[in-house]
Amino acid sequence: MTAPGSELTLGILGGGQLAQMLALAAIPLGVRVTVLEPDPQAPARLCARHLCAPYTDPAGLDELAACDAVTLEFENIPVEALAALEGRVPVRPAGSLLARSKHRAREKQALREAGAVTAPFEVIEDEGDLHGALDRVGGRGILKTSELGYDGKGQARVNTDAGLRAAWDALGRVPCVLEGFVAFEREVSLGVARSPDGQVAFGPLVENVHRDGILRTSVFPAQVPHGTPAAARDMARAVADAWGLEGLMTLEFFVLPGGQLLVNEVAPRVHNSGHLTQDGGGISQFEAQVRAVLGLPLTDWAPLLPCAMVNVVGVDGPDGQPLTPDWAAIDALSGTRVHLYHKAHRHGRKVGHVNLVAPDADTLHERLASLEPLVP
Repeated sequence: MTAPGSELTLGILGGGQLAQMLALAAIPLGVRVTVLEPDPQAPARLCARHLCAPYTDPAGLDELAACDAVTLEFENIPVEALAALEGRVPVRPAGSLLARSKHRAREKQALREAGAVTAPFEVIEDEGDLHGALDRVGGRGILKTSELGYDGKGQARVNTDAGLRAAWDALGRVPCVLEGFVAFEREVSLGVARSPDGQVAFGPLVENVHRDGILRTSVFPAQVPHGTPAAARDMARAVADAWGLEGLMTLEFFVLPGGQLLVNEVAPRVHNSGHLTQDGGGISQFEAQVRAVLGLPLTDWAPLLPCAMVNVVGVDGPDGQPLTPDWAAIDALSGTRVHLYHKAHRHGRKVGHVNLVAPDADTLHERLASLEPLVP
């Protein structure tokens, strides 16, 4: 196994804020990072070598193929790019895992095959699949496109057959998954990393709250029954082993009354809910992904202190002008640390986050109550 400081190189497909934070975590380990990203204003350009070219650019892919390993910061990488790298450089997670996790129907089927529990679901690929599908998932559900949906996009709630048909029409009659409605108590997430030699490590179980389909706050520790974190780790390990994970992935769960867990979605990368690990003590999820991808020694990355994250999302006011967080008041709060992505304002776009740390859970929730009104 390689040790830090040995001048390793890491390629990243994508150059957004996740790539930026991966690169920042790699630098102290002596790892040089190159990102392939067509956006000339990519956030990662500030701390990594930026190849400004399409993801399928042959010259750019040649540069990545010269790295020790390649990882990714988002799922929607063209399959042509992954095919061009296959056999030339380790891509972690592998393209086969990416193909599974980016397609909701394949993902849910593979989760069940790995022993994980999911909500009831039906695959909708043609008009004939609509007949009786809503009854089979319990009479209420959420129709989601099988690919490309994120942050609440590409989905619709349905509770009648007519509503299901109308929703499928509105989504463009593309392949979808109809998920049965789940009366969950809370949403949580957990990261799992696995190195090429099979070493496994876990992040914290984080409690998440969404607003308008976008993650608003994440809090550690999650308020769940005593055995729930261990159950989440067991399920995450089973999926990581069954899928042959090399790198890091994040599982999102619904917690049912009594603590039972259902896997909702899987992201084959670091996750928005794990940003709080940057400031809670210990290593961050970003360092964990770098370590797993390059075969460096792994350790669990749960924070040492209670911590939380509030997303900063572009919001337009009634006059159409951007609403700005009260940065001075945020800076004045104890335990806060601001992380900005150097992205231009756009309504609904994630442009940063604020992490918050406290010595105990009660103080954390008091500080969080003071922080939330300062962020639109």
